[in-house]
Parts: sequence; C-alpha cells; structure tokens
Amino acid sequence: MGIPMKYVSRRTLLAGALVQRQQPIVRFDRRIRIALIGMEGHTGEILRPLTRLPDLELVAVAEPDEKAVAAARNPFISKARRYTDYRRLLEREQLDLVAVCGPNGGRAERILAAIERGLHVVAEKPLAIEMEELDRIEQALKRSRVRLSMLLPMRFSPPYLALKEIVASGEIGEVAQINAQKSYKLGERAPWYHKRETYGGTIPWIGIHMVDLMRWASGRELVEAVSFQTRFRFPELGDMENVTGTLFRLDNGGTATLHMDYLRPQTAPTHGDDRLRLAGSKGVAEYQAATGVTVVSETSKPRVIEKLPAERSLFVDFLESLYHGRPAALSLEDILRANRIVLLARQSAEQHRIVKLS
Repeated sequence: MGIPMKYVSRRTLLAGALVQRQQPIVRFDRRIRIALIGMEGHTGEILRPLTRLPDLELVAVAEPDEKAVAAARNPFISKARRYTDYRRLLEREQLDLVAVCGPNGGRAERILAAIERGLHVVAEKPLAIEMEELDRIEQALKRSRVRLSMLLPMRFSPPYLALKEIVASGEIGEVAQINAQKSYKLGERAPWYHKRETYGGTIPWIGIHMVDLMRWASGRELVEAVSFQTRFRFPELGDMENVTGTLFRLDNGGTATLHMDYLRPQTAPTHGDDRLRLAGSKGVAEYQAATGVTVVSETSKPRVIEKLPAERSLFVDFLESLYHGRPAALSLEDILRANRIVLLARQSAEQHRIVKLS
C-alpha cells in the first residue's frame, strides 16, 4: 500500500499503475454495465480486475472532485461518462451494478439510493457509520432482490487465506486467543477524515478489516467488547482518532485484542504494518510482513509457510456469485455482522463501558 495522498486515496492513485499478477479472463453471458460513485477507498479492487473482465463496462463515474479523477490516471475512468452528482448518474444511466466508495459519511444514503433502483451494490467499508443507517440498509435489502458486497479485500489475501486453512485443518486446535494490529502512516489526509460526521471513527474505518478477519479465520464469534480511543497529540487531526484499543470476549470464553494507530513513521518501508496472531489449544499461527505466515504446534516444529494460497479478487468473486450462481466467499451475514460489531465497539469507547455484541 502506498502513502495516502490529499484528496485521492492511495489505492485509487495506484490502480492505474499497478499491473495485476497474471490471472485468467472471466467471461459472462451478458454485458454488465457498472458505475463508480466516489473515488476514495479501495477503488483499486474494482478497477484492477477490469482488465480481465471483458464483459464488464465502466459506463459512468460520479465524483465532484476533479483532482481525484485526474490523479487516478486510469483508462477505464477516462472512457467513462463523468458526473459530479451521483443522483444524476443514477437517473440517467442504465446499470446493473454500482460500486459505492467516497467518504464514509453519506455512503449509506448512496447505497440506499442504488438499492431502491434495484441495482446490485459493492460498497466501500463500512456500509454505515451509524447504527440507524445500517438497519435501514438491512431492511432495504430484505425488501428487494438486490445483492450486496463490501470491500474487505484482506480476506482474499494469501497470508490470511493461509491462516484460515491452518485453523480449518485443526493443527492449532480451538482458537482461544487472537491478537490483531493495524498500524498506518498518517500521511496527508483528505478533509473528510477530520470530522466525525464524515469519518465515523477509526474503529469502524480500519477496525472492520480485522474484525472480519478475526471472526472468519478463527471460526469464533465476538460476544462482548470494551474499547478506548483517542486523538493523541496532532491537534490538526480534529475528530480523527489516531490510537485505539479494543478487547473482545470470544464465544468460548477466550479473548481477542485489536490495537490500531496512525503512528507509523514516514521512514518505515511500507505504509501499513498489519498483524494477526491466532493461539489455539494445540498451537499458534500468525502473520506479519517481517516474518510471513508462521506456525508452531504440538505436531510440528516452528515453520514458515512458504507456499501460500493464490491471491483472489473480492470483486470477481462477487460477480461470479451474481452471474455464475456460485456461493460468495463473503456473505451478507458476515458483512452486516462486522459492521455492527465495529459500531458497537466504537460505542463502547464513546460511552466508557463494556458492550454486548448482540
């Protein structure tokens, strides 16, 4: 991951320059017309696979910031019709699917507008920064035939796929302790990060990645949480927290911790330092960039997993679930659950109390 840039996400900026590892062409039996609403967040997860999706057409982009569009330097974006208002785009275009990105505040309204038009949605995370918004999205989906996914690409990344396989094999036994970390360089952030109503908080914004990974990789449920968050020094951050910590109780009595910060020095070799450790009744498996995926158990000496599973695309997986009838690797139930957990964990920090995650 690159360093965040002002007004345009690092992922969008890199989307036009990065070359995907050789992956197979995926065909569908019809033309699929998609639109992109907003240029913030994991837009590269949508743009990068387009080179191997010849039946998809990015027909329109809604983004009020000219700088963000210009900075993307992406051929698919340059060919698409441009709108500054997403509502005008939805009124005028004949679409099958909408990718909803942009600032966190207002994302729920954009998702709801797409659902009301019967359009499938793949959205940046979180879907909503308030519980009432999340409830409205869930109810709207129940009333429609629309399918929805959320941009949680870490679940499709080789190291975490490997951790999932290790746990599923039974080698480390039943997981009872999870430790997760996300540490980022602060870089230069767009103005929306600095206001609670448009950012929503660091726990929902980046914590949702690890909440999803902890549940999915371990096979355990998170049932209670207590959180702390602060804006440590750096008054220019405004409402944006740069240090958070959450302790979860697992459904089997174990515990999980998640600590996050924007304190990674600019001199660090990578933008982020993500870590996940799973300790079970028979062993421990963990991942960090410095050491790779490692495992030690009652049946094996400490070892590094050299052969990792192949990288997968969340967007392609979602499309194949829509048009090939395959089960989606990321279920709607998991999406809503992860979003609900991070909002409750944020509530714990704001109200200074333990919360039940039911």
